[in-house]
Amino acid sequence: MPLFDTHNTWAFVFGLMGNVISFAVFLSPVPTFYRVWKKKTTEGFQSLPYVVALFSATLWLYYATQKKDVFLLVTINAFGCFIETIYISIFLAFAPKKARMLTVKLLLLMNFGGFCLILLLCQFLAKGTTRAKIIGGICVGFSVCVFAAPLSIIRTVIKTRSVEYMPFSLSLTLTISAVVWLLYGLALKDIYVAFPNVIGFALGALQMILYVVYKYCKTPPQLGEKEVEAAKLPEVTLDMLKLGTVSSPEPIPVVRQTNKCTCGNDRRAETEDGQNGKQSSSTTV
Repeated sequence: MPLFDTHNTWAFVFGLMGNVISFAVFLSPVPTFYRVWKKKTTEGFQSLPYVVALFSATLWLYYATQKKDVFLLVTINAFGCFIETIYISIFLAFAPKKARMLTVKLLLLMNFGGFCLILLLCQFLAKGTTRAKIIGGICVGFSVCVFAAPLSIIRTVIKTRSVEYMPFSLSLTLTISAVVWLLYGLALKDIYVAFPNVIGFALGALQMILYVVYKYCKTPPQLGEKEVEAAKLPEVTLDMLKLGTVSSPEPIPVVRQTNKCTCGNDRRAETEDGQNGKQSSSTTV
């Protein structure tokens, strides 16, 4: 079988586009981890988005090995496993003991124990197309569950009436990524690839609508601490491979400005000065 099977032209085009966009999404946390490496501290960042991204990429890579003519699906998920492993390694190197131990537990529970269990059950209890369907169903179920993170961001935007917690460029990129991978799945007639990206596109479109609606809104002064903490969520990479979270988990500071109108005070002062002037002039006469 050739390295790139181009008999399905549209699948090849959309898969290539999906690879380019997803490469960019996978690399988006690089500035964050460069800062972590430079400062020798994780600054309270969480490792969960990267552990989840690694698990998702591993599942999709396993699914791709059960299919034919999906080399572009293999390339992007292999790169995802590679880059997420680097992110997690840097996190483990500079994280405090408590965060490091939690990350190790998550890796053992999800990426080692969970994946090995799925691998063994599918390899010994299912064969051929049945195995591919089971793995595809697991990938879809996990991907749909991970959509909780974008929903939290949407809730924060609606509650605060501000889009400062939802960068437009990231939301647009993830929406385009979901559309491209959706078209790739449709071109291959693969429901397991296409279906998660229907949800991805819907959430991306909702984020675009919210951005337009609240573009000129500012964060109200009475914003509570709970809303601020909810806004400090990790950046999520929503594409066919990860469908949930990765990105820059850097907390976003909330800047509050209070504009006070002093026009009335100035006029009052002028009036008082005028009256004082009249009184002083009358006494001198």
